[in-house]
Amino acid sequence: SSSRSSKTFKPKKNIPEGSHQYELLKHAEATLGSGNLRQAVMLPEGEDLNEWIAVNTVDFFNQINMLYGTITEFCTEASCPVMSAGPRYEYHWADGTNIKKPIKCSAPKYIDYLMTWVQDQLDDETLFPSKIGVPFPKNFMSVAKTILKRLFRVYAHIYHQHFDSVMQLQEEAHLNTSFKHFIFFVQEFNLIDRRELAPLQELIEKLGSKDR
Repeated sequence: SSSRSSKTFKPKKNIPEGSHQYELLKHAEATLGSGNLRQAVMLPEGEDLNEWIAVNTVDFFNQINMLYGTITEFCTEASCPVMSAGPRYEYHWADGTNIKKPIKCSAPKYIDYLMTWVQDQLDDETLFPSKIGVPFPKNFMSVAKTILKRLFRVYAHIYHQHFDSVMQLQEEAHLNTSFKHFIFFVQEFNLIDRRELAPLQELIEKLGSKDR
């Protein structure tokens, strides 16, 4: 599907300006600017945990979307016939609704399924309410965890299969900062099982040790 790599990957998910979530996003960006990522991921005082996780999940979706968008031409049916993160980890796609039984598919196809699925969750007002005073559903945390677990796989694929392309594009600093922010965030709130992080364990330890 050459058409997909010629356009940016998925439309950016915008948080409505003037909303509380927009203020939270601005707060997140300001603290990120300070360079202290451990501090930047912490729940701001007096804020709702679900809302903080929602805003950051949208932000990570946008970041990964953009990062993957820069390397789509290198991630093809031919170069990546399976969705993998190195030789030991292979991912099969299932979303539990349209595709109940995990299917083996190429990385570009898997990532397309994944990002489309995430976008559908983010656009669902009952899951990710954007209006003030609309409560988050009881299953919000489990949905957010599934989204983040799946977004991690895109980072893992990029690092394992496309890091040379990232270097050629001189995007590695951007990728590392984005991934480090992501990891510190999921660690802060215990959002991804350690087993799921195994494909990038060494990198995670390295990023963390620089910041002790």
